[in-house]
Parts: sequence; C-alpha cells; structure tokens
Amino acid sequence: QLQLVESGGGLAQPGGSLRLSCTASGITLDSYCIGWFRQAPGKEREGVSWSDGSGSSTNYADSVKGRFTMSRDNAKNTVNLQMNTLEPEDTAVYYCAISLSYYCSGPVIYNYDYWGQGTQVTVSS
Repeated sequence: QLQLVESGGGLAQPGGSLRLSCTASGITLDSYCIGWFRQAPGKEREGVSWSDGSGSSTNYADSVKGRFTMSRDNAKNTVNLQMNTLEPEDTAVYYCAISLSYYCSGPVIYNYDYWGQGTQVTVSS
C-alpha cells in the first residue's frame, strides 16, 4: 500500500529554520515527480516546490525561492524540504505529494496522485 508520511513540522521563530521530511512506503520515490504543497487557514493549497524524477529538475514558488531547498535521500526513500529564513507567512500545513509520472507538470494539485497527511508549520515569535 502506497503511503506518504510527513514529519519535521513545528514552531519556529521568524528567521529560523525547519526541515520537513516525506518518507514513502510502497513506492520508490526516485522514479517519480514529487511536490511539496502548503495550505494556510482560509487559503487555497499552493505549490511550494516540485521535483522531477531523480531530482533532475527542481522548481520553487517565487515566495520561497532562495529560502527553501528540496532534496532527495534515495537510501531512505525520503524527500526533504529545508526551510530557512522562515517568515510568519510560511505558517501553514505542509503536504508532500507524488505524481505517478517522471516529469512534473508544475504545482497543479490534480496532477498529483497520492498525498501525505500533512504537518503543521507555525512561524511566530
């Protein structure tokens, strides 16, 4: 059974860092497009970062570019999202998702086939 589990969320101060992880079971992440999304209260879910299979190409939303870094750890079948210089506007539930294709078609939600349960990130002083 395919399952994605996020971890690493929590409370951070503005300017701080958090590292999210998404661990998969039932599938090898390296062969597929993986995306990180977030949803703040009262807002639509939005794409944060998305990576083609094997990490051949990784893209970021303008709002996080230069602050967030997505990486793959194939040995652990895990995808990470390193979040630096956090801002209160980064507060949201963060989700990882997999698209059963090698190439991503951007941060379009309906292109992703399986989702994790989400992890809360709160940035506040």
